[in-house]
Amino acid sequence: MGELLEVVVTAGTLAFVVPEGVDDPGRVSGGNVYDRRLRDGLHAEGWEVRMVEVPVQAAPGPSTASVLAGLPDGALVLVDGLLVPGAADALARHASRLREVVLAHQAPERPDDRLLAALRSTQRVIATSGWTRSELVEQDAADPRRIVVAQPGADLAPASTPSPGGERLLCVAAVAPHKGQDLLVRALAGLTATPGWSCVIVGSLGVDPDFAAALAAVVEATGLAERVTFAGVLGGEALEAAYASADLLVHPARSESYGMVVAEALAHGVPVLTTEVGGIPEALDRPGAALIVPPDDAWALQIALQRWWSSAPLREELRAEALLARAGARSWDTTTAVVAAALAEAAATSTEAESAHRAATR
Repeated sequence: MGELLEVVVTAGTLAFVVPEGVDDPGRVSGGNVYDRRLRDGLHAEGWEVRMVEVPVQAAPGPSTASVLAGLPDGALVLVDGLLVPGAADALARHASRLREVVLAHQAPERPDDRLLAALRSTQRVIATSGWTRSELVEQDAADPRRIVVAQPGADLAPASTPSPGGERLLCVAAVAPHKGQDLLVRALAGLTATPGWSCVIVGSLGVDPDFAAALAAVVEATGLAERVTFAGVLGGEALEAAYASADLLVHPARSESYGMVVAEALAHGVPVLTTEVGGIPEALDRPGAALIVPPDDAWALQIALQRWWSSAPLREELRAEALLARAGARSWDTTTAVVAAALAEAAATSTEAESAHRAATR
């Protein structure tokens, strides 16, 4: 776990407070990937970044409140939004002496007055999608002029090689209800008579173990065990290999603030079957690269898969659009540049403590 005793406040110095385990390969999430890529991108741009890991829930070790209290007046601090509910009072209390910025991976589901007051007190809120920004504005969580959108990037990768029949399905997400893998399994259970297809489900089985166990039981009971594989968490070369051998990414999410896996699939030239919820449309730079179905509808997923397998021209059209999307993929450098500009603006803002000090020394 990172530790921050004191940050020397100079131009380009940043205290970045994140949930613990951000670098743990067993805790892969879109938020962790974003935080890591942002840290590395800011380093590359010359920022001094001190990353501090704290538990999301109360636990031994530093808390967000104690980290904020230990920072000197005028320090620039970026706080991951997952930590804000547990540190709302501290954020509001220190807002007058620190330059606080919140990184909102998603809008709070049930914001109370304390949480809204904390968000409103910050210099900037960085939203990872336009949809998240719109949710924050609707909640009156911050002055819209202070909410900056910095969408995730995607690394351009070698284009995948499609199989003739498009039988290889890939699903990449933590196995949990909001990601909708149960809908995919129900759809596939109605397609057992269709020959040749296989599906690899990549993602942590530990986020909701009961859901994952129930899903595995359904796979076994419906005779899909030889065709549906739970690969667990994959990263690095193993994840690249999964994308490289995929014909279609299926992302049947019930909720999603952006949909990084959609952008990642397109960066590999892999078409997508997904739902039109939350920020997913923003990840689809070319909508023609995707089949879109309503959320929470296993029947619609089944029909879309039947269309995919029954029409070679449709597969070729979606593949061509995915390759065009791949060529125009947004880079992480763009994401970093947007965040860096917002942080620079926050760093240039005088705090109440500095204003009082100048007044006292006149």
